[in-house]
Order: sequence, then structure tokens, then C-alpha cells
Amino acid sequence: MGKVVLVTGAARHLGGRFVRRIQRDPEVDRVIAVDAVEPVHPLGAADFVRVDIRRPEVAKVLAEHDVDTVVHLDVTGTALGGGGRTSVKETNVIGTMQLLGACQKSPRIARLVVKSTTSVYGSAPRDPAVFTETTPAKALPSGGFAKDAVEVEGYVRGFARRRPDVAVCVLRFANILGPRIDSPLTEYLALPVLPTVLGYDPRLQFVHEDDVIDVLRLAAHEPRRATQNSGTFNVAGDGVLLLSQCARRLGRPTVPVLLPAVTWVGTALRTVGITDFAPEQIRLLTHGRVVSTVHTREVFGFSPRHTTAEAFADFARSRGRGLLPPEALAGAVDRLAARVAPGAPSGASTVHDGA
Repeated sequence: MGKVVLVTGAARHLGGRFVRRIQRDPEVDRVIAVDAVEPVHPLGAADFVRVDIRRPEVAKVLAEHDVDTVVHLDVTGTALGGGGRTSVKETNVIGTMQLLGACQKSPRIARLVVKSTTSVYGSAPRDPAVFTETTPAKALPSGGFAKDAVEVEGYVRGFARRRPDVAVCVLRFANILGPRIDSPLTEYLALPVLPTVLGYDPRLQFVHEDDVIDVLRLAAHEPRRATQNSGTFNVAGDGVLLLSQCARRLGRPTVPVLLPAVTWVGTALRTVGITDFAPEQIRLLTHGRVVSTVHTREVFGFSPRHTTAEAFADFARSRGRGLLPPEALAGAVDRLAARVAPGAPSGASTVHDGA
């Protein structure tokens, strides 16, 4: 008898993609897709069950369908439909608690995969150059999606202690990019002019949505070694990009402002509904964040097909040209840099941008 996989967050883009992909695997007998709202995209041959994971009814779904594998993707920073921040937090935290409680009572559950984020490391001025899975955060996130993820991971660790017979895998994704990804960061990058923090050019990492589907699929199956898909793993494309490089490649001018003004700009943007420019986003765009993926490659056995730069390039192509052609913007920045620092070698800026 094949695996019965339950996927939460099926109404979202990534959830729908994963549902369609995992059901094609020969090891999978059935896929149960759940969400609180009807999906607008097709789910193939999967059985869709409309259920809010914040409610106890999710336990009945596990029992009625003899689910043995749960892939929890309904941990996110954006509301679906008309929900606000309160609804998002309840789904992330209370929904996870209800789902874990249901899994704990189910004797058939053998594998649990949870989508998390590298935001749990925070972004602070004295952060290490590279975070590993065991590096403690210098300053824990104080709010928003990042704080939700910290709480979710705490509940997952408690579940793993209570059910040591279940293989528990937590995947900490860097910022996910792709042609159809919507997130607070993609909304920020879509602005015609990007507000940046004066004096800072943070290092950023991205992971392509195709690689997200690939690593989720690997985590949902039997490991090659007993501990391969148990534990916590960072998932990010190779390399980093500076925020200034991202702006150039999008053709977006930047407006450097003092940090207090950036906070004010974020409040203004949230007020008009343009983007969720939360404090955690401001810290990321100030101090950046880079994680190591050595553990993921050597223990988990996964290497992304797309680098950080390639993931960003695919995202940039889907968004079209900015206010300025990237080549013209890069040239203007180079000429300005040469005037400000005449002693700097010619072309230094463009070489740096190609990193």
C-alpha cells in the first residue's frame, strides 16, 4: 500500500504546486489537500478537504484518510483572501498546535515535514557572517512572520520529543522567489523606487520555487539513511546578492534614507496597502542574512538547481523592466561613484555587481 500524504496550505501557489507534483510519485497512493478556502488552481487527482487547521476537525481528516505523512506548508507571512495579520498568526501558531495535536494522537503518522524560514535567525548588527542550523540568534525576532516561525519550531520540537517514532523534518527556507511568488519581499522589490537604509547594503539569499518543490518532495519520502530527513535544514541557493545588485538588475532606482525614516516609510506603505514593510523586513534590508547549506547537502542530500542569482534573475524576468534599463542604471551608478571617489579604479562597481 502506498503513502497517504496530507498537505496543508493547498490553496496557496506553492501548496498547489506541491500537491500536483507529489501525487505523480509511484510511492504515493493518495494525496489529501486541505485548506480553509477553496483553491483557484487545479489539484490534479488529489482529494481536497475544506478544513481550517485551527479547528479540531483536522484530527478527523487524518483518521478518516489513514494519513501517514503530513507536509505542513500553511506557515506563511501573507494572508490569503481578505485575512489580516491576526488571521495569519492564528493559522501559523494555533493551526500548527492543532495539527501537531492531531498528529500526536494518530498512530499511523510516520513522517512530518514543516515549512519554516531562515528569518528565525533574525537580522542584527553583530550577527555572524554565516548562520548554521545550530547558531543561536543574536536577537530573536520580536514580531511578524519570523516570530511565528520561532514559535512554530518550538512546538515542532516538543512534538518530536513526544513522538520519537515520527521522522520530523523542518526546512528553513531563505526568501523564496519565482515567477508567481507573492511575499512582503517581492512586494517591496516591485516598488518603482526602493527605499534603502543609508549606509547599509545587506547581503541577501534566495531560493527558487522549483527547488522548494524538489526539497519538499525529498523530505516527504523514505530517507536513504535513518536520520537523513529528520532534523532542521537550511535551504538556499548558492551565493549571495547585495541589495544594490538586486536594484540594478531590476532597473529600480534606490532612495537611501536614515533608519528612522525607513520605519516611517514602512508605516506609510502599510497604511495604503502597498506592502507589508514590517520591522523584520527593515532589519533584513539593513543587516541582511546569510546561511550555510553544508548540512543540507551532506546530511540531507539536497543541492538546489538554481543559485541565488539565478533565482533572482527568473523573478526579475517575470516582473518586467523597471523605470530605468538595468544597463543604463548601472552606468549611471558607475559614473556617480567615479565622481565621488576619483581614485577608484574604473569599472570597479560593475565588476562588483557581477558577483
